[in-house]
Amino acid sequence: MSDIAPVEHIRAQFPALDRRHNGHPVAYFDGPGGTQIPRVVADAVTDYLLNHNANTHWAYPSSLETDAALLAARAALADWVGGAPEEIVFGANMTTLTFHVGRALGHDWKPGDVLVVTELDHHANSDPWRVLARERGLELRTIRMRPEDGRLDEADVARKLTPGVKLLAVGAASNALGTINDVGALVQRAHAVGALAYIDGVHYAAHSMPDVRAWNADFFACSAYKFYGPHVGVLWGKKALLEKLDAPKLVPAANHAPDLLETGTLNHEGIVGAGAAIDFLASLAGGAGARRQRLARVSHALDERGGQQIRMLWEGLARIPGVKLYGPPPGTARTSTLSFTLAGREPEQVATSLASQGVFVSHGDFYATTVARVYGREKDGFIRAGCAAYTTASEIERLIEGVRALA
Repeated sequence: MSDIAPVEHIRAQFPALDRRHNGHPVAYFDGPGGTQIPRVVADAVTDYLLNHNANTHWAYPSSLETDAALLAARAALADWVGGAPEEIVFGANMTTLTFHVGRALGHDWKPGDVLVVTELDHHANSDPWRVLARERGLELRTIRMRPEDGRLDEADVARKLTPGVKLLAVGAASNALGTINDVGALVQRAHAVGALAYIDGVHYAAHSMPDVRAWNADFFACSAYKFYGPHVGVLWGKKALLEKLDAPKLVPAANHAPDLLETGTLNHEGIVGAGAAIDFLASLAGGAGARRQRLARVSHALDERGGQQIRMLWEGLARIPGVKLYGPPPGTARTSTLSFTLAGREPEQVATSLASQGVFVSHGDFYATTVARVYGREKDGFIRAGCAAYTTASEIERLIEGVRALA
């Protein structure tokens, strides 16, 4: 991992890591729900608001500066996902963008047309299509997940993806279990039956650099606050597809991508911060090269570090009596996010106890409600711990020891 800055250098850039709770330094394992923010991102947001704040497309300096800042952010996000700047759409969040795209696509679908979702997905990538199916009389099919390893059932993929399917909506990675899907293969299977592929990349993009061109995806949605940026949603789509969408818009608004999908005045400061988050990631790479090349090096190094962290976390928790682990084991295609339960303790109780020691974890179903149902955890859900770029081995040890004390 020589191509990436050491974790001490990374941690020094996050003011939140100075926080203490009950006398303990805070260890943030809540990254799957939203990472902490480096100072450079907060500075970019502040600088925009204090020095460049304006609306777009006018002739005075701060408006022109805003235009340039938004274009720079599009270019940064395009480098991250592997697309072009004019294919990057910003919005409130991934969920809202997905509802927006679904409604636009649905105008061309007829009763009886088929949409396919999966049990493994966050409901932001299943419910917009479920609502659309109900409204327009479409058939909705759901690919099952295998509870034994938290992966999609390959045989069921083949059963559900048949000619007549209009769209496959699938996550690149599970925010509850850490499972990474073979997106390229799934896109290929969708295209083989004439379907579009809509990829939820919210959890994946927090851990690995996407490659929408290599996958040949049609749409890819993610959220900047999962990879060290502000609360902004990001949608990539093939330009030809974006410009065919019958999206609701005001008459004077532009008819070309990406503007036709960006309703009203956007969160300019959040978009600037999202671009700064990508530049922050690129800055962690050693050596020269174009931004996407540096991002690839950082992604590879963080993937490698994350693999070591999830093994340490998995194996440490597995040795504690009463702990049950969910999802793919270390050494397989997965992120450094882990869900578990502890016998005799409700997840909220475990999270509360760990928080008292300065270890912040999430609990519940994380909107992956179907995953919780498959495991019989609808009521209480799981405890979830996710490692980020700033996570250390000593923090993982604190989490493990905190759970061991509860057991």
